[in-house]
Amino acid sequence: MASEYLKWKYRDVKPDEPPPPLTGRERVKNWLHYHIIYIVAVAVVIGVAGSMVWNALGIGKVKPDYIFAYVGKNPLPEDTVSALERELAALGEDLNGDGRSVVELRSYVSGSGDSDTAAGYGTAAAVTLTADITRSESAFFITDDPLALQARYQILAAPGGGLPEEDDYSWEGKAYRWSDCPVLASLPLGDYLQEVNGTAVGGASQGVLAPLYIGIRGYSDPPQTPLRRGYETMWKTITEGAVTSP
Repeated sequence: MASEYLKWKYRDVKPDEPPPPLTGRERVKNWLHYHIIYIVAVAVVIGVAGSMVWNALGIGKVKPDYIFAYVGKNPLPEDTVSALERELAALGEDLNGDGRSVVELRSYVSGSGDSDTAAGYGTAAAVTLTADITRSESAFFITDDPLALQARYQILAAPGGGLPEEDDYSWEGKAYRWSDCPVLASLPLGDYLQEVNGTAVGGASQGVLAPLYIGIRGYSDPPQTPLRRGYETMWKTITEGAVTSP
């Protein structure tokens, strides 16, 4: 009886017609709805990998003609670094054939004090500087402690060029004080402004550089390549008229 009753009750009910087939655009939209997360994830992975390859190959980067390394306890103001790169480049020449002279100033800051943070900075700076020296990247070194730099790395060239003797770890005669080099001391580097403990402080960029020292990397062979000859020419230019003997 129940079965006959249900047949009678739903005698006028018609089954739903199947939905119309989706258009091509609707099928794509439906597929994207359920797969968009995976698409985004894959795109991010590809983007990161591509960026790493791009940077590793140096694509789109300006290759410097000269690399200067700053090795010190305290960082140089950013304004001073930018001014140095600009003014030193103006004293140099195009060594890599890209049509312009470019200087890159790298900073290896060890930090000051006895805190764990300072020790961490010191270790990181030492590791990256060692890698730089091993790969023969920086050709010039600016430092607040030429004695420590030469004693640890024996990297500064001896008077007249070339490497110092094997047991010679002294820095005397291998570096100039910045303020003793008329060309360097007269560079128009302007003033700098930076924040220290939440307070804006500034001063003359040359005042920051005056007590520092600069030296050129020593090489075991004579400067036979255009790149090395360019380094020697730059060194002679920036130390011309220096009042102390290198």
